[in-house]
Amino acid sequence: MMNLERLRVLDALARHGSVGGAAEALHVTTSAVSQQLAKLEREAGERLLARHGRGVRLTDAGLLLAGHAARILAQAERARADLEARRGAVAGELRVAAFPTAARGLLPGALAALRAEHPALRVRSWEVDPAAAVPGVARGDHDLAVVLDWHDRPLAVPEGLRTAPLLDDPAEAALPAGHRLAGEAEIDLADLGGEEWITWGAGEFCHEWLLATLRARGVEPDLAHRAPETHTQLALVAAGLGVCVVPALGREPVPHGVVTVPLRPRVSRHVYAVWREDADRRPAIGAVVGALRARGGAGEGRGPSRGPRA
Repeated sequence: MMNLERLRVLDALARHGSVGGAAEALHVTTSAVSQQLAKLEREAGERLLARHGRGVRLTDAGLLLAGHAARILAQAERARADLEARRGAVAGELRVAAFPTAARGLLPGALAALRAEHPALRVRSWEVDPAAAVPGVARGDHDLAVVLDWHDRPLAVPEGLRTAPLLDDPAEAALPAGHRLAGEAEIDLADLGGEEWITWGAGEFCHEWLLATLRARGVEPDLAHRAPETHTQLALVAAGLGVCVVPALGREPVPHGVVTVPLRPRVSRHVYAVWREDADRRPAIGAVVGALRARGGAGEGRGPSRGPRA
């Protein structure tokens, strides 16, 4: 009889292509992955791995068993969902990924409410960029992810996943308090041509959106600084080192010396939850989505549209 958790390790190796990738996805050490695979080889009575350069590859037997492992794990997920649905139990462990501002502005309140209402449920969370979180859910690395897309740049969600809207998150321009446009009631992104820009890390979903949006408004941005965290971006603005677009979620407190100004036309992010269809009947999924919606509806992390002046 082959151990289900060892099949899960083999499945992770097949999906990620390396022992290190499997270990990262499963949140264990590479040594633990290697030990589990060695035990699985003994259980299977077949050589499942072969050396390949500095790494490993699956043998024909390994590929065959990995295909069965994926189907077995999917069936086990459906069985767990059916049993939990039958019991109506909000219990067990749920792995949640969220982009950084949602992890700061949305998750803490939602998870605290879940802990109080459903003490048998354990939620583990990670900060993950939406572009990585969606395939992570599809692969089974996470049970649910809080992701986003922009009003003019949707995030691709593959078949086999379900989504639920959580909130709309308006974004504004963040300017140094002494900026020539700091006193305006609203501004167009085209008004910020020639400015030095503070943006997210290269390749991140929001960074790619910003480039496309500015270019569509006739602005070729001078990318002066890159920082994945909103508060780091705002600190750079406060120092007079550039401007940025900053969403409301997880933004507060806005530092002294920064003014946020609404954009014309309105710019917003759509924040939603995504999970696998085969887990759809798990009461824990519904409970987490409900808690996230409650915090989003309460305006968690949202403050006044204007920050303090210098």
